Amino acid sequence: MLLVSGILLQCSKNLPPGDPDSGGLVLPEGFEAVVVVDSIGSARHLAVNDNGDIYIKMRFAHEEGENIGLRDNNNDGKADQIERFGVFDQRGYYATGMRIYKDYLYYSTASTVYRQKLTRGKLVPESEPEVMLTDDYQNSPFGYSHIAKPLTFDGNGHMYVPFGSPGDVCQSKEQNRMPGALGQDPCPELEWHAGIWQFDANKPGQTQKDGYRYATGIRSVVGMDWNPYDNTLYVLQHGRDNLNRNWPEYFSPWQSAMLPSEEFLRVKEGTDAGWPYYFYDHMQGKKLLNPEYGGDGKKEGDGAKYEQPIIGFPGHWAPNDLHFYQGNQFPEHYKNGAFIAFHGSTIRAPFPQAGYFIGFVPFKDGKAGEWEVFADGFTQVDKIVDTDDAGYRPMGIAMGPDGSLYISESEHGKIWRVMYKGDKKNFGKDQLRSMDERKKLPHIKTPDEIKDDLTPLRAEAGAILYNKYCGACHMANGMGDGSRFPPIAGSEWVQGDQKRLIDVVLSGLSGPIEVNGKTYDGVMPPVDYLEDEEIAQILTYIRKEFGDNSSPVGSYYVKQGRYLARKKKEALEAGK
Repeated sequence: MLLVSGILLQCSKNLPPGDPDSGGLVLPEGFEAVVVVDSIGSARHLAVNDNGDIYIKMRFAHEEGENIGLRDNNNDGKADQIERFGVFDQRGYYATGMRIYKDYLYYSTASTVYRQKLTRGKLVPESEPEVMLTDDYQNSPFGYSHIAKPLTFDGNGHMYVPFGSPGDVCQSKEQNRMPGALGQDPCPELEWHAGIWQFDANKPGQTQKDGYRYATGIRSVVGMDWNPYDNTLYVLQHGRDNLNRNWPEYFSPWQSAMLPSEEFLRVKEGTDAGWPYYFYDHMQGKKLLNPEYGGDGKKEGDGAKYEQPIIGFPGHWAPNDLHFYQGNQFPEHYKNGAFIAFHGSTIRAPFPQAGYFIGFVPFKDGKAGEWEVFADGFTQVDKIVDTDDAGYRPMGIAMGPDGSLYISESEHGKIWRVMYKGDKKNFGKDQLRSMDERKKLPHIKTPDEIKDDLTPLRAEAGAILYNKYCGACHMANGMGDGSRFPPIAGSEWVQGDQKRLIDVVLSGLSGPIEVNGKTYDGVMPPVDYLEDEEIAQILTYIRKEFGDNSSPVGSYYVKQGRYLARKKKEALEAGK
């Protein structure tokens, strides 16, 4: 890297060697990657300073600070200095934001945006953390969800922060996610939720009321960036869930896996993207009325009046970071284009989970082209049945001072540095062809509605486990023994919402209950010694075999249920 007449020149000869296997990544021809650090824990967004120091926002609270700083002292591409710093914020789960703005490091937890002045020459800032913004989300009358706090900044001293919706669509706390429940119209949540707020980037001690609602109708945002090319904000919206579960008369499991689209939105002041009334269908190329507001998967209503996405990506890919590339190291094809980290789906069952790669959207004269696969190989497996099958889940993207691209992942805490060492002048379609072929892989392609349905496979595995662990009491036919052990066949405990069913398996059940009109008073011990995937397979089997063919249960939800069961147990013990 040379500085000539004040111009930064990025030279590949000064780049460190890539790993022989590029750290497991698959990249376009001419690119290679080096693993900067591995297994530091669940990493979220990251930022790179102008001297190459890397700052990572970790997901969970830590007594030594929720941030990690990395420094490569000998330019071999590997971090040889690793230090924790920052705050110990016990409200800090789901931590997300990490950005550098005017020599300050800004970072966020679910509740708070902090900043620290960077100390020249030092890896860890010596200044004390300042509280820039506090979100009292726990006192929201609507409940809270989608409380990630990604950050971006314009060139005029403004900071932009999203405030997500409390649920799928605008419903009361009692009706949220209930099958067939209608939405509220007008939606009272829009005053303080489901939008992007603009704040003073240099004013400490702000709350949401000190900000300005810059845009609305945007359900949930984790990836956002200010594009300096057209001086405009861009965001990636996570679409809603539960189309098939709540509205099976209108949406098949396949449609529910593919929809709604994840929207790549250009956001200007006053933008309204239509939530909660509308969702985008990339297959039909239009915004459609949500079923909670009278939609049936076909009705458009006034959808055309709302902001349309630049691109609608397939449902549930979870775009969790966005970066507009301004460097000179990569070929011209990537200049001013958008890199997107797809964290990967959790709720595409009964079809394979999808996403889990770094995408790229080329921009020419400010107009977006067709999206591409830029970095793949994170999944480690051919087909992802449940989220836990994925080896790595891409999370954050940042550019270094020499134009290298840095990528973080959230499962183990692996950081890659991607570099280009090929012939920039001759980079073109031939170098991209192999990456285009990757769109046919199971974790990226549009699944076949019949051939790619995994329900029979999981139900078969669940049948073996059911007969081993459950059949002795509930019988092979699910009818119970008629006296001590209740039937599960046709039981309301098996059908419908899976949360209660998962909790029964993990926490056990005692005392009188009524099943199919008959009272039973016994004890079911917890079966929490089984793995999440084993429990998911058993419950998928009984819901298919003995229920009303309800939707499959994914191991992700069992993991979530295990966490909630543990918290419930801790609360009960604390109350004794």
